[in-house]
Amino acid sequence: MRASSFLTRKRIILVLIIGFVMMFIIGIRLGYIQFVQGNWLTGRALELAGRDIPFEGKRGEIMDRNGVPLVQNMSAPTVYVIPRQIKDPVTAAEELSSILEGDKEDIYKQVTKKESIVRIQPYGRKISNEKANQIKKLNIPGVLIGEDSKRIYPFENSLSHVLGFVGVDNQGLIGLEKFYNEQLSGEKGRVSFYSDAKGNKIPSLSDEFDPPKDGLDLKLTVDSKILAIVERELELAVAKYNPDGALAIAMNPNTGEILAMSNRPNFDPSSYSEYPAEVYNRNSPIWSQYEPGSTFKIITLASALEEGVVDLEKDTFFDPGYIMVENQQIRSWKIGGHGQQTFLEGVQNSSNPGFVLLGQRLGKEKLFSYIDKFGFGKKTGIDLQGEGTGILFPLDRVGPVELATTAFGQGVSVTPIQQVAAVSAAINGGYLYTPYIAKEWMDPETNEVMVRNTPQLKRRVISEETSKQVRYALENVVARGTGKNAYVEGYRVGGKTGTAQKVVDGKYLKNNYIVSFIGFAPADDPQIVVYVAIDNPKDTLQFGGVVAAPIVGTIIEDSLRAMGVEERQNPIEKETTWLDEQLVEIPNFVGLKKEDIYKSFYDLKIDASGEGDNVIAQVPEPGEKVKAGSTIRLLFGEE
Repeated sequence: MRASSFLTRKRIILVLIIGFVMMFIIGIRLGYIQFVQGNWLTGRALELAGRDIPFEGKRGEIMDRNGVPLVQNMSAPTVYVIPRQIKDPVTAAEELSSILEGDKEDIYKQVTKKESIVRIQPYGRKISNEKANQIKKLNIPGVLIGEDSKRIYPFENSLSHVLGFVGVDNQGLIGLEKFYNEQLSGEKGRVSFYSDAKGNKIPSLSDEFDPPKDGLDLKLTVDSKILAIVERELELAVAKYNPDGALAIAMNPNTGEILAMSNRPNFDPSSYSEYPAEVYNRNSPIWSQYEPGSTFKIITLASALEEGVVDLEKDTFFDPGYIMVENQQIRSWKIGGHGQQTFLEGVQNSSNPGFVLLGQRLGKEKLFSYIDKFGFGKKTGIDLQGEGTGILFPLDRVGPVELATTAFGQGVSVTPIQQVAAVSAAINGGYLYTPYIAKEWMDPETNEVMVRNTPQLKRRVISEETSKQVRYALENVVARGTGKNAYVEGYRVGGKTGTAQKVVDGKYLKNNYIVSFIGFAPADDPQIVVYVAIDNPKDTLQFGGVVAAPIVGTIIEDSLRAMGVEERQNPIEKETTWLDEQLVEIPNFVGLKKEDIYKSFYDLKIDASGEGDNVIAQVPEPGEKVKAGSTIRLLFGEE
């Protein structure tokens, strides 16, 4: 009996010990779960139960240098569904398809997916606020509206290749939208709520809101007033000449700031999918590579002046219409040539033989070293994607003929932006700058400037004295030479024509040229450089001086007025021909009596108003030049 009782007590004690051990282990485990893994397990539970409705951060807006909007955002909500909360998927699909104008079967498949949350696409992506409100009024359980936006372009096709566009997911695809996608993109936010396994909302857990972060706003170097002028003139050129393409660049030569850039054909970024890829993928001002023709002569001229191998007004040469190099005849554009002339006249007349002689005086090592210093054969570094590098002869393959043709812009390929940057260096005192288009990054809430881009000087290429001589020579080109059609009364304009035969598969095309002109003003203090190229203009003489020069002249004149640059005396009078319209300088009529005016002969029409015998005001002002036969308005009164 005692033995049995002892054994019983022993068993009870063992059971108690085992129980205490088990409880101790369980306690340890519970403590570990509670205090060590508690937060992690809670997070995992909430993660499994959580449902996120994303809210897109606003993409940074883009504006011109004066704050004029070029790219803005517009509210465009997106439809989401929580499939487990959809009680009647057939009806839900029918109602959604009716409003979203989408395929009912496709929407049904999406609302019945085995996923926690589904975005209805493409029909429910970036819809109008009107459609979003219609869907809200349906009160379909499990159907939600998330905030989203889409880009709008107030200037439509203007600057389209530069601005680029974004895809449906707000990611930049081309242009500035892609190049600066990281800065422009905001960070997504979300509204989180919690539901059980059946998709029903858990009322004991409150919703969480993680606010989105907006992207930075971007202010460009572009001036929308100058851009409008450039776009207008290219549109007129396309209508007049029906070319294969056209492009224009306007830049501040003293900083590298792009003031305007345009391309034809262009497109509307808000509906880019309606255009062929070859249209929106080709930003010709930075992408196109072609023989520059005579605009390249500016580089040869600057190099020869810097090396002191020519005196423009004292040195002379004879141009019979061609020059022989290695038994090859290199022709001038003018049959019969220009005869005996100074090298300054050779620049004015764009004489190929004259520039071949300059190239020979320099030698291939010197000429090609300056071509390299001016930035050809490599990207300029402009902040846009798709820039070309151009094609130059390798120095070891440059013989006498290659040296000769390079000197007047044939046999090499360059990009328009390279030419603008190089010519700017030739006329701004010799400083080569990196072209750029992003000026400032700003906080969208405070407008505080977060980052400011400044001009990037690469190197000095030529001296101020050489640059001054280049400006003088190119001003003569416009006043007395092949660039007369770019002459602007009241502003000093310099420039150079270019006419380049197009090459396809290594062969020159017949009667198919890219005609161009690069001009700058004022010639004594350049504030703007404008380059225009027209690809294969129809029904006209295909010369840069005929087609492109007047376009550049108009752009420069209107742009300088928009910039507030005052007119100044032209020290070099335009050499007129019988084709030029005669201009009459307006005399000072103020103070004259009626009989004095009508007794005198003026090649002008008089529109008189007011009572009295004396002129007290007139329009236009004295000294202005107008076309012969123009009307001037005189106001008469008593002194």
